Amino acid sequence: MNDDDRRSIEQTIQAYFDGLYEGDADKLASVFHETSALTYEQDGKLVVLPLAQWLKAVRERPAPKAKGLARDDAILAIDQSGPTTAFVKVRCQIPPRYFTDYLNLLKVDGRWQVAQKVFATVVER
Repeated sequence: MNDDDRRSIEQTIQAYFDGLYEGDADKLASVFHETSALTYEQDGKLVVLPLAQWLKAVRERPAPKAKGLARDDAILAIDQSGPTTAFVKVRCQIPPRYFTDYLNLLKVDGRWQVAQKVFATVVER
């Protein structure tokens, strides 16, 4: 992985983290490809959440920052398999929910974008 790609990928992920914490759906939309979706398991079923539906939910919920919730996000791994393909594993939280996200990025029009997000959630009571 060249340094420019690594920096660009890290900047994309930082904007993702900031958008989540600030509850900024427009910032989040800027790092996702418009055709992307979020995928997760719920009650033994695979659920695919369209990007627009998730962004609507982000706009309608209180932002973690506004609620004074602790911020703890980090890049756990970056794996670039080719000049336009990368996988990033991250951790983030909106207490009491703690997430591990697998973000598949593609470099489209010279810009790294999240093409697919698969995630797991742990809820602490």
